Amino acid sequence: MNEENNKIELTNAGIEELLKAAETSSEAESESQAEGKKQEEEKPAETSDKDKSEEKAESAFEELKKVTEEIAREDEQPASSTFALTKILGGDILSTEAIRSQVWLILLIAAFTIVYVANRYNCQKKLIEIDKLNREVQDAKYKALSISSELTELSRESNVLEKLKENKDSSLKISSQPPYIVKIK
Repeated sequence: MNEENNKIELTNAGIEELLKAAETSSEAESESQAEGKKQEEEKPAETSDKDKSEEKAESAFEELKKVTEEIAREDEQPASSTFALTKILGGDILSTEAIRSQVWLILLIAAFTIVYVANRYNCQKKLIEIDKLNREVQDAKYKALSISSELTELSRESNVLEKLKENKDSSLKISSQPPYIVKIK
């Protein structure tokens, strides 16, 4: 851990130095550009100074680029062979290159999970509706059966005769002779 802190401090110090060098070289370059038209006719030694300052700025920029790339690579250290709970909870696992390369797979799995949950919810909703409709059909069957039994009871001969006697509306009576079959030859 101390080694990593030392590296970070060294790289931070190196970055600061490079930034200062880049600033001074850019200031020198801007000054040289302003005075460039006036001093075009002067000695070739001054042009070499100008070239040196440009080269110095370019080299400082290249070094700055290398240092930032190195810092970026330090953050993307390969995943260790052991995954500790502190690495997972601390979020260190998310910075590894293996996880970054699998982002689309993780997003696809998340999308499938959402579709799976939505489909399951929809199926459960339909099953509840089917159960409700089955209960309604069962109730309708019981109601139809009870009405059918009431109709059968009311249409029996004995009940019909009792109703006729109570109302005294009809001259219908029970026959005393049994029914007979008429044969036609």
